[in-house]
Amino acid sequence: MGLLDPIAGFGVTFKTMFRKTFTQAYPEAPKVTAPRFHGRHQLNRWPDGLEKCVGCELCAWACPADAIYVEGASNRDEERFSPGERYGRVYQINYLRCILCGLCIEACPTRALTMTNEFELADDSRQKLIYEKSDLLAPLLPGMTAPPHERQLGDSERAYFLGLPETRPVDLPQGTGNPNLGLAGWKDKKKKAKAEAELARKGAAVAPAVDGGDVPAEHTQGVRE
Repeated sequence: MGLLDPIAGFGVTFKTMFRKTFTQAYPEAPKVTAPRFHGRHQLNRWPDGLEKCVGCELCAWACPADAIYVEGASNRDEERFSPGERYGRVYQINYLRCILCGLCIEACPTRALTMTNEFELADDSRQKLIYEKSDLLAPLLPGMTAPPHERQLGDSERAYFLGLPETRPVDLPQGTGNPNLGLAGWKDKKKKAKAEAELARKGAAVAPAVDGGDVPAEHTQGVRE
């Protein structure tokens, strides 16, 4: 160690000594987290209150810490909890094991499972850190009805998932709307129509005029009789 090394170390100390300090008043004031913070999980609902979870157990398979336990069950006409064939009858997350990595929400096919900004998960017993389905379900918003009940949006299952207003583009051209098409189907249809128009344009541009054949209009512009 050289003679100037201690001086260099104290230089860092003196450099930061007179900076303005940043103090968080937590827990007196709430801590502000990042928008995509990985906090406590939440089981989401459809706009009519039915649960999005279909009990597929993909989240449990994706969990590297084996912190999720799911039991699926079949819906019945007189007792429906989700719009599909199945729902999550039992849903548990063990926060003694959970590492909040977010792999479970990436595996969910229906966006039923997301992560909130809530991070205060400490408690005074191990049992309280095993969250049940009732602890994870999103609260009912105005207009929602607590399940079980029938689907309240759309006349069919297809219309329920694909015919909601928010699934269609706001600038849908007049006369091209299809209530069962959805945004993804409308984009595919638009892409196909664009490709067909491009092929037709290229074909018209290179096709030669043969003995009495029709000549494209753009080829006759500026041509004298």
